[in-house]
Amino acid sequence: MKSSVIREMTTEEIQEKLVDEKEALTKLKMQHAISPLENPLVLRERRKDVSRLMTELTKRSKEA
Repeated sequence: MKSSVIREMTTEEIQEKLVDEKEALTKLKMQHAISPLENPLVLRERRKDVSRLMTELTKRSKEA
């Protein structure tokens, strides 16, 4: 997910997406622990998406 797409989202949408992404990341980590994922780079991308969402939320809270 690109930062430009995140900036266009509302704060509520970002919060919902953040919860979904964190859950998906947790599930992927568990799957990877049990048996290796076909593409482990997916974990990195999910982690970065979570970071981007959190960064945007922090930025918006500081502006308010």
